[in-house]
Amino acid sequence: MVQSKSPASARNSASTPEGPGVAFSSNSVRLSTREWFVTGLFTLAVFSLGPGLWETVETFEPGPGHRLPYELATDYWLYERYCKWACSKYETLVVGDSVIWGHYVSKDETLSHHLNEIAGRNQFANLGVDGIHPIALEGLLRYYARDISGESVVLHFNPLWITSRKHDLQTQKEFHFNHPKLVPQLPGVIPCYKASYSKRISAIMQRYVPVFAWTVHLHKTYFDNMDLPTWTLEHPYANPLKAVNLRIPAPDNPIDEIPTSWSEKGMAQRDFQWVDVESSLQWRSFKRSVKMLMQRNNSVFVLVGPFNEHMLKGGSAKLYRNVKREIETWLKQNNVPHLIASALPSELYVDASHPLSRGYALLAKQLAQNDSFRKTVLYQPAGTD
Repeated sequence: MVQSKSPASARNSASTPEGPGVAFSSNSVRLSTREWFVTGLFTLAVFSLGPGLWETVETFEPGPGHRLPYELATDYWLYERYCKWACSKYETLVVGDSVIWGHYVSKDETLSHHLNEIAGRNQFANLGVDGIHPIALEGLLRYYARDISGESVVLHFNPLWITSRKHDLQTQKEFHFNHPKLVPQLPGVIPCYKASYSKRISAIMQRYVPVFAWTVHLHKTYFDNMDLPTWTLEHPYANPLKAVNLRIPAPDNPIDEIPTSWSEKGMAQRDFQWVDVESSLQWRSFKRSVKMLMQRNNSVFVLVGPFNEHMLKGGSAKLYRNVKREIETWLKQNNVPHLIASALPSELYVDASHPLSRGYALLAKQLAQNDSFRKTVLYQPAGTD
């Protein structure tokens, strides 16, 4: 009697490229050579054209006083896009950390805003990034701000980053610091940076392959800083396409309460353990940034401070005077126009380095009265002395 074969045994005995009885593949969907070719072309198109096409559909209309949105401080693809726009619209770019960005003030109270009021026009663009330190700033300028070429630039150095070995990233013990994707990725260059090789390679890829930085932009802007699979798990009933509203967040201030001075908050004086300028990793990176911008034919003016000297205690006040002297010596030796800002009144500081709005107004006046600043970046309107 002949026994009928079960469906499973019939499938297993079917003829395949490997021969009778051998399963061709466990995959339910297989692509032909032509289909693989089409898939490859589509992938190549996304990699090469995706970021550029996205700029044409995503709403990005910076107004006067614009700055990078606080929640997108690590969206370097957007920073590159904003940088390109600012270079085409403004005469002078103001670059630096949260002191330039204006962490405790609105976008209409920042240093660039007060400088524009003095200039009588929208001359100064706010290209500050919240939380960025000089080592990361060097990476930002090198890989994401290539459009800053032949421009007028005010580059800020915040002495806060050399107030301790930890701020200077010199400690051997690993700890979290801002903008790790922008620092040198070679092991050992930054002692406290001990990221895995996969994270280091990912950071490098984002610098040179725009589609990877663009993908980060999509995650941060529309998916709560999560990749799509993670987002769908967190929002199982939501349509991811509806999350992509093509609108970039407004550059609002992250602080809800009214900022007050450091003394009103009860902050005490501190004996800062200043790092030697010559051995400082942060200062070394800042010097490279100055030279890099000058090599790109930019007219560079360096602003140092104003650090809250009223907060200094013990021998740290004398050490800070030495720090300023060494910084100024290097700037003079390299013919870099600069201003070592005078300390503002105590009540105009929120902490060790961030001014209140009136503090920014006074700092803008200091700059406007500086001869080197006026000759370098603050051009007077026609018909004035």
